[in-house]
Amino acid sequence: MINLITFNPLNDQTMEEQKSTAKDIEKVLKEIGEKIEELVKKGADAGAEVKEDIEEKIKELKENKTTLEKELKKGKDLLEKEFKEKKDEFEPKLKESKGFLKEGLKQFGLALKALFGKK
Repeated sequence: MINLITFNPLNDQTMEEQKSTAKDIEKVLKEIGEKIEELVKKGADAGAEVKEDIEEKIKELKENKTTLEKELKKGKDLLEKEFKEKKDEFEPKLKESKGFLKEGLKQFGLALKALFGKK
């Protein structure tokens, strides 16, 4: 009995889509960082009352950015872990299937040789 494993390329697309999403999130985090810096500059020029409001907003944005960065890191770590587990899970089966395929081709070659070799 030959054990054949099918490979689903959709899993690779999903991984690529998830990597793309992570890059999009990183881009948003970078933009948030730039806006924070912009607010810091504006806060330096603002009056005392407005300055306090801006500093409070900056503090909130920094806290939110830190939370988002932590969540992004958790998501990346989870994605990498799942990818490694799946890869480790399928690698022995792929090697086994490769061996079966080679043996099958060898036997097919011998059969052709036996069939056409005798005249």
